[in-house]
Amino acid sequence: MTVNNLQIAGASPDETGHWHHIEWKKCHANVQRLQSRIVKATKEGRWNKVKALQRLLAHSFSGKALAVRRVTENRGKRTPGVDQELWSLSKDKHNAVLSLRKRGYHPSPLRRVLIPKANGKTRPLGIPTMKDRAMQALYSLSLDPIAETLADKHSYGFRRERSTADAIEQCYTVLSRKCGAAWILEADIKGCFDNIDHEWLLANIPLDKSILRGWLKAGFMSKRVLHPTTSGTPQGSLWEASHNPPYEKKVIMGSDW
Repeated sequence: MTVNNLQIAGASPDETGHWHHIEWKKCHANVQRLQSRIVKATKEGRWNKVKALQRLLAHSFSGKALAVRRVTENRGKRTPGVDQELWSLSKDKHNAVLSLRKRGYHPSPLRRVLIPKANGKTRPLGIPTMKDRAMQALYSLSLDPIAETLADKHSYGFRRERSTADAIEQCYTVLSRKCGAAWILEADIKGCFDNIDHEWLLANIPLDKSILRGWLKAGFMSKRVLHPTTSGTPQGSLWEASHNPPYEKKVIMGSDW
């Protein structure tokens, strides 16, 4: 009887199989169990435990598989980064899962494109490579539980399982009272994420600092020229890249990156 050498070495059966043989229900269960433990440790203020659980999730096969699945099944799956690489074949996806590791990882610059706006102007968008998107999706799995635990219960922007309808319902609940507010104020910080301080992000986001710093300092390519990033977050990077970016729903300009 032939014995698989990888299984002798103690590798998970999922890691020695094929993309279509991955047990997705098991992967979801494994990740959700770790996320629940992160939530519990966050509520208890046990930050060393939180970091340990984050590392465990980032190194898990289940987390890596779900990260690759997310970026290869969303609307941006056919939009390449600067390396022009896409993960379309099942063998590419499985190899991608096995390639997601912190050691030796260096983020690539983002591919800068311009999205037309309704007022005739354009909005810059940075498109990461598939590997960077997958790494961002992987680390967001360990960051989301913390964000959802600590975030204001009445904030709705960029929140999982929340929508505009939820915000409207809360507005109705507050404003329908006899003693409800008489005014609604709207405010926007001009260029907030274009100018936000990197050191503040590094000090306040509970994520692996070397990984986060790499994404923030990756820069972007525009007309084949590398532009460094010293402040702000490149549009389309970090968590936006792992949450179904609408790259294909709009006409993309400036493809000569």
